[in-house]
Amino acid sequence: MLRIIVHGTILSLAASAFIIITMWVNPRVWLKDYPQAIQDLVPPKNTEERVLSLILGVPFLILLLAVPFASTLTLKIEGAGAVSFLQLVTNGFGVSLIFNLVDWLILDCLVFCTLTPGFVMIPGTEGAVGYKDYGFHFRGFLIRTAFSLSVGAVTAGITLLL
Repeated sequence: MLRIIVHGTILSLAASAFIIITMWVNPRVWLKDYPQAIQDLVPPKNTEERVLSLILGVPFLILLLAVPFASTLTLKIEGAGAVSFLQLVTNGFGVSLIFNLVDWLILDCLVFCTLTPGFVMIPGTEGAVGYKDYGFHFRGFLIRTAFSLSVGAVTAGITLLL
């Protein structure tokens, strides 16, 4: 359990910093992750923004997969073969889930919905009601929980093959 908390915290700090920095630079990079009510107020991403989203999205996805994988692989190595598939799945899922909780409660609910600092607002959407859509973020949390479970299963499977 301590491994999950420590590695989940590491993932949360790294991924949260990545999100905040990229939002500070250009919040439109995350346009598809904004509530539809906000997306409807602005034009779609231009070519430059789509390329930037891809350039930033790939390393972000790698981060979301690499930390749970490294944690799960370490668990297997330290367990010297005495670790079950369920323990490996639980580890990968738990590490990913901790970031999911931090993303939902701190980044989405506290920063995005409650505080709504200027750097999260897309120009032209200031004061839009969509910034206070807690339900949108809860639904995202549920979807990302399924993603976390997938991460746990995939990392456990790959770890067993190594």
